[in-house]
Amino acid sequence: MKFKARTAFAALLLSVPAVAFADADDDKLVINGDLEIVTKAPAPAHLSDSLDEIMSGWHFRSDETQALEMDDFDNPGMIFVDQAIEAWNTVEGAAGKSCASCHEGPENMAGVRAVYPKWNETAGEVRTLEMQVNDCRTSRMEADAWKYTGGDMASMVALVTLQSRGMPVNVAIDGPAQATWEQGKELYYTRTGQLDLSCASCHEQNYGNMIRADHLSQGQINGFPAYRLKNSKLNSVHARFKGCVRDTRAETFKPGGPEFTALELYVASRGNGLSVEGPSVRN
Repeated sequence: MKFKARTAFAALLLSVPAVAFADADDDKLVINGDLEIVTKAPAPAHLSDSLDEIMSGWHFRSDETQALEMDDFDNPGMIFVDQAIEAWNTVEGAAGKSCASCHEGPENMAGVRAVYPKWNETAGEVRTLEMQVNDCRTSRMEADAWKYTGGDMASMVALVTLQSRGMPVNVAIDGPAQATWEQGKELYYTRTGQLDLSCASCHEQNYGNMIRADHLSQGQINGFPAYRLKNSKLNSVHARFKGCVRDTRAETFKPGGPEFTALELYVASRGNGLSVEGPSVRN
C-alpha cells in the first residue's frame, strides 16, 4: 500500500529527534565582494506545475556557513581547487599529455559547467562532467580513469566548475537528451525504500522544513561539488545522490551509471536560471 506524501514524510520524521519549520532567508550571495551569484530565480517552464521559484541550497544554511562561501580565502573547498591546478598541469599516461596540453589554462573551461550534463553526439549518450574528464584521461592522455566519486575527480570538477561560477545554469533537455531527461524525471518522482520516499517528497514538497538541526533545501545541484562540513571534503553530485537514496533505506544506483546520470540531468535542469556556484559550502 502506498503512503501519501505527508504520511511518507512522517515516516521519515520518526527516525529523527525533532522537526521545525523555517523559510529560506533573503540574503544575497556575493563572493569576494564583487561576484553576485543568482541564488533565486523563476522556476523553469517545466516546473510550472510544482514550483514558482527556485532557490540555491545556500539560502538554507546558517549565517556562519554562508559566510564561508562568500570569501575564497575562507572557503575550504578552494584548497582542493589548488590541488586540481597542479593535476591540470601534470603529465600523465602513455601519450605524454596533461590537461593543459590540449586545453591550455583552466580558464578556457569557462561556460562548460553551465551546460553539463549534456548530450555527446560522438558517444551517443548524455555525459556528466566526470564522464568527460575520464574520457579525456583514457582516450587522449592514455592514463588511468579516476574513481567517479574520488577526491582527484571531485577536485578537478571543482576547478572546471569554478571557471563558470556566476554563469547561469542552462542544461539542454530537448532533442536527443530528452529521453534521458524523462528517465531522470521518473526517478525523481518514484518512491523507493522502506520509507517509501522520492526525491520530491523532501526537496519539492517539504523544502524549508527542518530535520534535526538542518533545513531541507530544494536539492539544487548548481553548487556542486560542495564542501560539506559534515565530512570535511568535496562531495560530488552522485555521492550526494547515493547518500540521499541510502537515507530512504533503498538500494542505491552506481555512481556514474545510467540511472544517476539521468537523475543528474533532470535535477540540473530544475536549476536552470540559477548561477553556477561551486565549489559551495554546505553542512
